[in-house]
Amino acid sequence: MSSAVVWQAAAHLLAYPDERFWHRLPLIKEAAEPHFGAFLTRASDLGPGELAAHYVETFDLHRRCCLYLTYYADGDTRRRGRSLAALKQRYRAAGWELMDDELPDFLPVMLEFAALDPSGAELLREHRPGLELLLTALTDRDSPYACVIGAVCAALPPITAAERLQATRLAQAGPPAETVGGYL
Repeated sequence: MSSAVVWQAAAHLLAYPDERFWHRLPLIKEAAEPHFGAFLTRASDLGPGELAAHYVETFDLHRRCCLYLTYYADGDTRRRGRSLAALKQRYRAAGWELMDDELPDFLPVMLEFAALDPSGAELLREHRPGLELLLTALTDRDSPYACVIGAVCAALPPITAAERLQATRLAQAGPPAETVGGYL
């Protein structure tokens, strides 16, 4: 199975599990079940209400489980704003325009891009340390979403020693922070 199919399916699986999510699930199961079987089983076992609550608890309330990949390296700093602008430029250069309510570093957006544009795979590789941190955090929480991120990482080339070191450093230091206005 191609990495593009994995990334496209993962983009849908990492979206908020609303009614559209549940309607798309049979298509994803048909196209990519070997990669996401464990997630699909757990999602079905949890059902719509419990999976939605888990999604919010996991991705909205725990910073280590952030789906906005520039957060891992840039935190909530001005540097992150520059990273977001650079991502938008990359999308535009490839002929993509984001919806007004989408941030360019939202993992489902990046996965859609990677599935449909050859330069998207490089974009995911650039954020490999953040993906590894996300995978570790989801695995530690025994989240069904760890299976999805694991499949995304498995569709990338093997992690390099430099990327693993960068992920370790990010995990130890946490995302950068800055004080605005000179007060500590």
